[in-house]
Amino acid sequence: MTFLAPWLAASAAAIAVPLLVLLYFLKLRRREMPISSTLLWKRAVQDLQVNAPFQHLRKNLLLLLQVLVLIAGLLALSGPVLLRDGSPAKRYVLLIDRSASMNATDVLPSRLEVAKDEAGKLVATMRTPSALSLASRADEAMVVAFDEHARVMCNFTSDKRQLLSAIAAITPGDGGTRIDEAILMAKAFGSAPGEAANARGSGVQAQLELFSDGRLGDAAAHRDEAGASSRPAADAAISLQEGELAFHAIGSGGQNVGVTAMQARRGYENPQEVEVYATVANFGTDLVTCDAQLSLDGAIQSVQSVQLPPTANDQPGVLSLTFALEMPTGGVLELRCLPKSSQNFLGSDDAAWAVLPPPRNLAVCLVTDGNGPLLSALKACPLERLEVKSPAEFDAIDFGSLPPEKGYDVIVLDRHAPAKLPRGRFVVFGSPPAASGATATGSLENQVVLDWHSNHPILQYVNMANLFAAKAYKLSLPADSSVLAEFASAPALALVRNQGSLFLLAPFDCLETNWPFEPSFVMFCYNALGFLSLDGTQTGQLALPVGAPFSLEGLPTQARGVVTGPGATTAVQVNASGILRFPGTGRVGVYRLELANLPATTFAVNLLSAQESDIKPATRLAVGNQQVLAQAAQQKGNLELWPWLILLGLVGILLEWWVYSRKLRL
Repeated sequence: MTFLAPWLAASAAAIAVPLLVLLYFLKLRRREMPISSTLLWKRAVQDLQVNAPFQHLRKNLLLLLQVLVLIAGLLALSGPVLLRDGSPAKRYVLLIDRSASMNATDVLPSRLEVAKDEAGKLVATMRTPSALSLASRADEAMVVAFDEHARVMCNFTSDKRQLLSAIAAITPGDGGTRIDEAILMAKAFGSAPGEAANARGSGVQAQLELFSDGRLGDAAAHRDEAGASSRPAADAAISLQEGELAFHAIGSGGQNVGVTAMQARRGYENPQEVEVYATVANFGTDLVTCDAQLSLDGAIQSVQSVQLPPTANDQPGVLSLTFALEMPTGGVLELRCLPKSSQNFLGSDDAAWAVLPPPRNLAVCLVTDGNGPLLSALKACPLERLEVKSPAEFDAIDFGSLPPEKGYDVIVLDRHAPAKLPRGRFVVFGSPPAASGATATGSLENQVVLDWHSNHPILQYVNMANLFAAKAYKLSLPADSSVLAEFASAPALALVRNQGSLFLLAPFDCLETNWPFEPSFVMFCYNALGFLSLDGTQTGQLALPVGAPFSLEGLPTQARGVVTGPGATTAVQVNASGILRFPGTGRVGVYRLELANLPATTFAVNLLSAQESDIKPATRLAVGNQQVLAQAAQQKGNLELWPWLILLGLVGILLEWWVYSRKLRL
């Protein structure tokens, strides 16, 4: 048995017990008066209290009962705990899942709050250090919260207040879940002696306590004995001992409807037309009727009433939706799913957002000494403005003073590699410019394309099997480049991002190939201009997954501003390179960036994860080399004795009242 607060009880006893006994010594001094007879006053003469200030303490049942009641109260104040487990001190790592699916309300108030409560119950069972404890050492624990990344909330300690505060400080998130980082972090910390041990050392392996619904997305699915799907928790490279991980399953149901995909794009030929593509999924076992509502800046544009089929063969019921609208200005599109059934336990996936800037008429500059086939291919594209400049004319342009209406969305460099380029989007035929970060390390002859990514937007419907290049450059590309097509020993097409610019590199002179005579050449130019112009609007950067950092380049250095997001406002500052990076995208919703003397920028963060929208709790996990079954809710292993002592004190008070009423004495 151990006492949680022995010194508090001892201090109270040092004051209360002497005062109680002193009351039985004290007697008020009474005034003497003559009376005619003492016959009727015999019992008064035998009063419990004498007329002197002090008396000898007599045997008194009332005093005994009152002392026993006081002792019971003082013992209850000391917090006695009966230790049922006599094993050596233990060490725990509490792994608490804070991903999107843990916001489900099938258990109230939410899965995360229930998980935190269960973790708090485990902390309550820990043996704490006490001067009167019979245990050799106190239990220790650390707290790790995780979603796609793990975070240590509290290192190893036996201080229950600190542990409970760390658990209470865990906030919900809307991201996915990966358990591998959390387990590796837990094993790394759990193998070392705890800091609370005061350098006494500990060879005890920490017990991993996982509080999660099991919707862990860093491995493939498998089936349990009942045929229900459950998710493995981690990479097979993680090695666990038998019983090292305990899985406390949180959640009771899996009924949910959510938006799992959304994309909005302007038409290339008519930028005022916008098409919205979305996928809505039903992860429940019943047919669900819902309204799919599309809004623009809060104004409802269209509503479709749809029926979502139930889950079948462990696959959710999926329905694809398409919306078309006129959008001559920029704005925020919101697609919201409104189920008519109350069985929708997760709200993070009910909506998705897309931010579209105003439509822009495409302006292209062709820099060449003369290339008729390339010029003809560009003229075949739907352009607002096409300008042809010689290399000398292009190099003489002062882009710093060029008015915005005179700028270019895409610049096509034909056999010209300027020493300096403005930040922008470029199609390069020939040797790459220095601003791209790519270099030509040699020359090649008689090359044919062996492979290409036909599913990339630039090469969609482009057949490169017949392309033959008499001469080409051998490229050395930066690490963050994407190769779209390949010769036998070098890239044939590459997409390179460098210092805020985007380069589509074709390391050959198109006049020294047969490509201009192929229909695919015009299609390539059409796709390339469309892709680069849309990328130039930063449409892709304005819609982010949860947890992905938002960044902008080319801003005034050291500029200050704020980002207003779902429930929070954060101060931000542009760095010395003119780049703003904002990592605080842990919740879904619309964010607004405001910088001094600059137009506000709006971007959206979406969940769009079927893994998190499928909130059915797992019954077992495959973690590395172990199969871990879900356990029941955590039960207290130690017995707190203070309620029984309080009950004993109440019984003593009732017994004292009965004795006093009967006037019993020893």
